Amino acid sequence: MSEAFTQRVGTAPEGVWAAPGRVNLIGEHTDYNDGFVMPFALPQRALLAARRRDDERWRLVSVDLDEEHELGVDDLVQGSPGWQSYLAGVVWVLREAGHRVGGADLVISSDVPVGAGLSSSAALECVTLAALADLYDLEIEPLERARLARRAENEYVGAPTGLLDQAASTLCRAGHALFMDCRSGEVEQVPFDLAAAGLELLVLDTAVAHSHVDGEYGERRASCEAAARVLGVPALRDVTDLDAALAALEDEVLRRRVRHVVTEDDRVLRAVELLRAGDVAGLAPLLDASHVSMRDDYEITVPAVDDAVTSARAHGALGARMTGGGFGGCIIALVEHGRAEEVGAAVAADQTAAGHPQPRWFSAQPSAGAGRV
Repeated sequence: MSEAFTQRVGTAPEGVWAAPGRVNLIGEHTDYNDGFVMPFALPQRALLAARRRDDERWRLVSVDLDEEHELGVDDLVQGSPGWQSYLAGVVWVLREAGHRVGGADLVISSDVPVGAGLSSSAALECVTLAALADLYDLEIEPLERARLARRAENEYVGAPTGLLDQAASTLCRAGHALFMDCRSGEVEQVPFDLAAAGLELLVLDTAVAHSHVDGEYGERRASCEAAARVLGVPALRDVTDLDAALAALEDEVLRRRVRHVVTEDDRVLRAVELLRAGDVAGLAPLLDASHVSMRDDYEITVPAVDDAVTSARAHGALGARMTGGGFGGCIIALVEHGRAEEVGAAVAADQTAAGHPQPRWFSAQPSAGAGRV
């Protein structure tokens, strides 16, 4: 990245920073319901080389797209389209929060798959925030960094995401999953040693792209907020009697949404207990149940994703589910050690035979969060 920066800017960067994509092991669409999540960071990451400028202008360069944009203060406009909005949004939100951030040249490259539900956008935001915080000596705690990055996506980009993605990209540690209470911000690094358990976690990108900036994601969030109002609770995380809650809701769609969120929160809590006890294989039925809930109650899967999950189970996966915001993207599958490539290839063959796009796959290892390289 240093060489790419020098080629584009004409001088050496002051440093290089990295922030990862993430896989959400369990806990889908629970974050904006003040619930529980458990992601881990991927080795795939965004890399950013950066250098301060003397003016209040920002040069944003994508090595991958061979594109360059230069912005001034007046160009930091909410709702601006394009990849550059994720970087510009971080500049905007830092300044909105009262942090003294001057100009910078920012050159970025990422190998986090785009549109796969692996938080490629959060990686861009979190690496930009890490770089600017270091360059301008900003004292910002890790969780607050995640919250600021989420504000950039919510308020500048216009995607109504929860805190999961940015928290994972910022806070995760290698060899661990991140158990997070999205209301209190409390986190626990839970050991997640797949190899010791004789297992691998296959991540398969169905190549059906999704986007958070669309009506479906926003509709799910709005329906949860509507259900919470009817039930008289601050958020669906506060539903303690699911049967009573379902009986109190007349709308069948709201009943399904509530059932998913409440049962998914419970699955996260059960998964944490399993990992604390070192029982990685015990996650398998929770993955299966999570997928059924997302398919039937939250209605965020698509045929290619459902078929990939079914195929993975048929070819020997212990458990499998969609991961990410939905409407495309990736599945994860818990498989015996050494079988990820075999199962991935078998699922890919089934997908193409069914007329779905050709997928990509890899074996995921829990990796470190954002920081200077």
